[in-house]
Amino acid sequence: MMRQYELVERVKSYDPHADEALLNRAYVYAMKMHGHQKRASGDPYFSHPLEVAAILVDLKLDDATIVSALLHDTLEDTGATRDEIDELFGKEIGSLVDGLTKISKLDLVTKKAEQAENFRKLLVAIASDVRVLLVKLADRLHNMRTLQYVPRDTRKRIAQETMDIYAPLAARMGMQAVREEMEDLAFKALNPEAYDIVMTRLVELREANRGLIEEIQLALRAKFDKSGIKAQVLSREKKPYSIWSKMERKQISLEQLSDIFGFRVLVNSVDECYAVLGVVHTTWPMVPGRFKDYVSTPKQNDYQSIHTTIVGPRHQRVELQIRSERMHRFAEYGIAAHALYKDSANGKGKPGAGKKKKLALSEESNAYRWLRRLIEMLLEGDNPEEFLEHTKLELFHDQVFCFTPKGLLIALTRGATPIDFAYAVHTDIGNSCAGCKINGRTMPLMTKLSNGDEVEILISKTQTPPAAWESVAVTGKARSAIRRATREASRAQYSKLGREILERAFKRAGKSYRKSTIERTLHRLSQNSADAVLTAVGRGELPSADVVQAAFPDIPRPKAPKAPRRRIVERSGEGWFGLTKVIGLKFRIPGMSQRDDGKHANSIPIKGLKGDLPVRFAARGGAVPGDPIVGIMEPGVGITIYPIHAKALKEFTDQPERWIDVRWDIDEKNEERFPAQIQVTAMNEPGSLAQVAQVIGEAGGNIDNIKTKRVVEDYTDMLIDLEVWDMEHLKEIISGLNSKSVVSAVKRTHE
Repeated sequence: MMRQYELVERVKSYDPHADEALLNRAYVYAMKMHGHQKRASGDPYFSHPLEVAAILVDLKLDDATIVSALLHDTLEDTGATRDEIDELFGKEIGSLVDGLTKISKLDLVTKKAEQAENFRKLLVAIASDVRVLLVKLADRLHNMRTLQYVPRDTRKRIAQETMDIYAPLAARMGMQAVREEMEDLAFKALNPEAYDIVMTRLVELREANRGLIEEIQLALRAKFDKSGIKAQVLSREKKPYSIWSKMERKQISLEQLSDIFGFRVLVNSVDECYAVLGVVHTTWPMVPGRFKDYVSTPKQNDYQSIHTTIVGPRHQRVELQIRSERMHRFAEYGIAAHALYKDSANGKGKPGAGKKKKLALSEESNAYRWLRRLIEMLLEGDNPEEFLEHTKLELFHDQVFCFTPKGLLIALTRGATPIDFAYAVHTDIGNSCAGCKINGRTMPLMTKLSNGDEVEILISKTQTPPAAWESVAVTGKARSAIRRATREASRAQYSKLGREILERAFKRAGKSYRKSTIERTLHRLSQNSADAVLTAVGRGELPSADVVQAAFPDIPRPKAPKAPRRRIVERSGEGWFGLTKVIGLKFRIPGMSQRDDGKHANSIPIKGLKGDLPVRFAARGGAVPGDPIVGIMEPGVGITIYPIHAKALKEFTDQPERWIDVRWDIDEKNEERFPAQIQVTAMNEPGSLAQVAQVIGEAGGNIDNIKTKRVVEDYTDMLIDLEVWDMEHLKEIISGLNSKSVVSAVKRTHE
């Protein structure tokens, strides 16, 4: 365990102006407050905050952050109070410790909603001061280092949580060293057998390649010295988890990996980075497709380096990372390396006390901007589970870089589409996106973007994002905005319908509809706004009669009719669209199946029949004038009429004696409708059923029955039993349905 004087000396070694008295006071206070508390390992509990502080000392952070690390568990686990911390150490440190305390019970592997809500708390605390994140990551890293002392189930939960959230979060903050150590420790806990196998093979490869590694280092140094370039050449070994995940991802063996051992070339400037690249590429052949320039185009977490692979000495593939010392510091420490120290004349609150260095994150940092964007998403009102889902998407994807027509660089997650690009530019651009051009060519919106693509978004003021876009988009921001816009569209649609319903209800009661009247009844209806009332009425959650009664208590409630007309809609699955209104349609009374209603030959215009046998249409899909038809004799039942192309006729191919040649005998003045069945594949968005029903009603068709089945997340199949006059009438309905944007496909069926 680090002694008090050792902590102070280590901080003073990189920050001579650090407040020594503050550090000493925090050390003693934390030790006293934790007293005789023990960790699972049996060590004094105080060893934990001390080791967390030591990790942050290695990152060369300011004295306030180190003190916050020492105190980070005092409010949660001891009798310390916020007022006491403020009085002894100042409000700045009190705020940091309080922010850490609010998230100290973060358990991201509990129930999903609880998990997501805790993650929101974490980011809210980080938003106020990024040092909260640095202490939290150090806290988690030390807990992972001592994970072997906790029970097995707890160990796996903590390891999975680290792999899912903390390691990716460290990566997005650019803290590569912290991320790699977290991943390896979590990998060891989650899959110890695989970890041991990889470590055993690494030791063998390390011994087998020892001479080769030194030879490559010497060859590189010699070339740089000859070219007058001062450069450090360091060997690098790929980490166990990184090796395992690449083997899993590419389905290859460890021996097939070419980048287990690599080299970093460190120079003093950007110019020297490209000078080194020139020397390397003119001396040894480059492996095609293995060159990446993150210096001219940094990653979103500010990572900069030039990556290349050459065929070097002994014809071995050699992976090189070329970067400046400054880039290397950022690559290892990320957001912590972006710390700026602001000078203050009276740094310790006393005149002449010297300069105090206060940590602040540069707003030019890409990691900072990403973090702020997450907070913006949180504040835009997504529910916690959506927020966590979208954040995980952001954490786990690599990047693709695209450009606007004006040359603005947009960094997106790999696999992103123009929809994601539009929302990355601005939410309003995404919501009004109607099409796109990629590199000057009109392309579908679901096209996957590639590095270097120039994307032009075509917008329309009348466009609203369909719900199906959510399954196409891959970025959290786009999905969040699409879902939010869909909800708003749904609310607006239900609100409009609710208003129409209430206007008619008020008119029947002899009253005029006014919004102010609705607002006066909110407390009686348990609603918080007039729009909420309209939406509830439109959804069918609030009867219009209740609203009229709340507005005018003296008006007697009308009696319900004895035999109300019913809408027959069979639904399989949860509500995926809004049934807002059905126009001009008649529905058959329940229990009466298609044409199984006792109609006989004298009411069905068919030629070719003899006798008084009952005649009916096939129960599945029926037949309409214009269809070639055939009759099938069914003993004890009568004659069933099938379209000649019906699949059910296969059952009778070996019974030709039952087939009867029939044809239509339709009078032009006949108003008889005939059964047909269509399958409509529509998007899962509010009002889809209403649009489908409206097309059928306006065309003069009649719906007997509807069954729905969700086939994928964003689309649902509707099996609709219709009554139409003839084939031309059916084609007119199908054509009208195909013209609707919510309809993906329509076909006639005989299921």
